[in-house]
Amino acid sequence: MILTALVDNSRLENRTDLTVERGLSLHVNTGGRQILFDAGSSKAFCDNAAALDIKIQDVDAAVISHRHHDHCNGVTHFLDRNSKAQVYFRECEEKDYCFKAFGFKSDVGIDKDLLVKAKRQLSFVNKTTEILPNVFLVTNLSSRYEQPKGNKYLYADSGQGFNPDTFDHELLMVIKESDGLIVFTGCAHNGVLNMVETAVELFPNTRIKAVVGGFHLVGLPLFNSIGGSKEDIEAIGKSLLTYPIDKLYTGHCTGMKAFGLLKNVLGEKLEHFPTGRSVVI
Repeated sequence: MILTALVDNSRLENRTDLTVERGLSLHVNTGGRQILFDAGSSKAFCDNAAALDIKIQDVDAAVISHRHHDHCNGVTHFLDRNSKAQVYFRECEEKDYCFKAFGFKSDVGIDKDLLVKAKRQLSFVNKTTEILPNVFLVTNLSSRYEQPKGNKYLYADSGQGFNPDTFDHELLMVIKESDGLIVFTGCAHNGVLNMVETAVELFPNTRIKAVVGGFHLVGLPLFNSIGGSKEDIEAIGKSLLTYPIDKLYTGHCTGMKAFGLLKNVLGEKLEHFPTGRSVVI
């Protein structure tokens, strides 16, 4: 697998030509297929793809991890450039989503117009679904571990007022290659440990070559605070060490303070994955 970060909150120091935004978009090349995992919040991932010699029109499928704008609103630009690929969402009740903290409120939800822009290219899954050979989308996520503490600022409204978001709009992508799994978390609002546990339950006794995506360990993004205490973050790192994981590539909503705490626990297993970085897994 060749994995490339098309958009993240930061970029490689030597790639000042690339655009960054508070969002996530990854390009996956595996088994002769190309997959877009998340699409950021604008057309930045498209512009960066061109600069990285990746052709969006050649993507075979797009997967959206959840319905927050920084992962899905770029889909409208994907549809402008690719008329063949299905775009996969988790099926859920239509809701509005917001961030609330200290009297401040901000819309963080999907642009609902994109859901009607090209219906023939949109697919909605409500169970474990193999969308391409050995590419699985999973909606039934483990609840063995606590969800991230940063979730407390995120709310959803289905028409009867805002309540804490249950993240029933989030999915997990697992790709099974001949030598192991690659687990894609998006923002891991359900918890990175729960997502890893889900993959282990689905594919027992299988090596996890990599866990990729945001872990939502940030508290208040504007201040890059951590969600919870130093001990909470370190405990997550220690629990990750109990799983058969070779590498973890993260950025975006993990937050750099939490990244540093995890790095102290996970060492060389954990790597930052900024815009423009490409790795072979």
